Amino acid sequence: MTARGRVRGNDYRVLAPGEHFTPRLTVSVVIPAYGGQDKLDLVLAALGRQTYPAALTEIIVVDNGSSPPLRLPEGTAARLVVCDRPGRASARNAGLAQATGDVVHWLDSDVVLTPGAIEAHMRWHHAAPYLVVTGYIRFTAAELPAELPDDLAGHFEPAEPHAWIVDLVERTDGLTDNPQRPFSLHVGGATSVSARLIEAAGPMDEELILGQDTELGYRLGQAGAVFVPEPAARAYHLGPTMRMRDKQPIDRVSHAFVADRIPAYRWLRGHPGRQWKVPYVTVVVDGTRGYDTVRTTVDAVLAGTVPDVSVLLTGPWPTLDRDRRAPLRDPNLELVLVHGHYQHEGRVRLAQTADVDPAVPFVLHLPAGWAPAEDTLARLLDLARDDALGLVNVLLHETASDGVVAARLERTAAFARARLVAADGEDLDDVVDQVSGVSWVEGETYGFTTSPAAPQGRRTAHRARLEAEAEAARLAKEAERLRSQVAKWREEAGRWRKSTVELRREVGALRRQLAAANRAQQGLRTLVSTTMKRALRKRLRD
Repeated sequence: MTARGRVRGNDYRVLAPGEHFTPRLTVSVVIPAYGGQDKLDLVLAALGRQTYPAALTEIIVVDNGSSPPLRLPEGTAARLVVCDRPGRASARNAGLAQATGDVVHWLDSDVVLTPGAIEAHMRWHHAAPYLVVTGYIRFTAAELPAELPDDLAGHFEPAEPHAWIVDLVERTDGLTDNPQRPFSLHVGGATSVSARLIEAAGPMDEELILGQDTELGYRLGQAGAVFVPEPAARAYHLGPTMRMRDKQPIDRVSHAFVADRIPAYRWLRGHPGRQWKVPYVTVVVDGTRGYDTVRTTVDAVLAGTVPDVSVLLTGPWPTLDRDRRAPLRDPNLELVLVHGHYQHEGRVRLAQTADVDPAVPFVLHLPAGWAPAEDTLARLLDLARDDALGLVNVLLHETASDGVVAARLERTAAFARARLVAADGEDLDDVVDQVSGVSWVEGETYGFTTSPAAPQGRRTAHRARLEAEAEAARLAKEAERLRSQVAKWREEAGRWRKSTVELRREVGALRRQLAAANRAQQGLRTLVSTTMKRALRKRLRD
């Protein structure tokens, strides 16, 4: 595939499949069913009207223990498989085991597809072999017809949209605007998946009670999937879903299980110290570099502010044979010490190779002897997540003799995607740069050192939190004191305003009195002047 056609992040728009294409891929429609024969008959009738070639379509109905057993209506091309193990995940896996198509189309037994739905799905799958396509389902309360009507909209409308999917798509510009959890689009009602992706991700988790669709969607994303919402692939859900009827209790049950398996659900992992089945990040360290050197790195990682972490120590552990008679002269003493020090630490796994669980979102390859600061890993993860980077290279040291010493924070999904689209001999980091992004940072800037202080770990974070809480309490008390002062000064200002009014009144009265006095004084001056003039004239006459 050319670089031009490679999807960056989840921006599938670069694929731009045409409206007209030559169908060549096969599709297996897998329908788990438990009872509901009347609805199943309508679903199969709708599949018989699909515009995608019937020769390229196989339909597998899985009877998950119905009583009476389900039957296939006359004239259908579907095959019936029986799965006695209860649960939708078990039924889907039973159907998946029988599927032979290039694409697997999950379909619920109460979802009626419009005639062009499968064709709308397959148009995308012909554009790229690593897609998950979800159609738009509308929920109808219409009475079930005895036979499938020709005008589906005329019978099943008005109907309600799949509100949370519509909201997810709208607020992420069709899932193209760096969505954090595009895998949420993988719902089993009407979603198609490349069989190649399912082979890489694995089947549905039958241990889960609820949330199997989302959990598989997460693993598909880890395997490199691009998630596509397709509005032209329309369907009607016959009645409300169980989740629509009982959302809160269903979420409660689902979250209790998927929290262990989906690290991207950060809000479900608020506990500051517990471990999870799938950690958020795994740090890979060469365990053969010497006991003290390895401890420098591993202890610093475990003491950091990211508790959702595991360490994978590589080394020839199965072949290790301790010298019990002269342990201090054991040529493998350093390996023995590393093995003995960490073999019972639950967050550390000792392995011969650096094979990390593909469900882990991030992998940090860190040279032994280099210790991150307490918040280093958290900062690197924030950088990778916020900038949607597939690889963050950390420059630790560089000399003319030693060359470049670096750490690598890899996003598992980005590297899985890169391996899917890389040409023979193409540098994988270059492909990751095209499908996700690559960045270099300075190790010193992010707190890496070869001479770390004694690790304090989450105790330091706890102490900092207590200090912050104490400071917040002090500031709250100070704010309350200032509020009291403000109230006091407001009261004082009121008194001042009242005094000002009174003073203005007194000044006005004094001004009036002064004006009267001035007038009286002027009248007196006039009288004196007149009297003096008369007296002077009289004296001059005499």
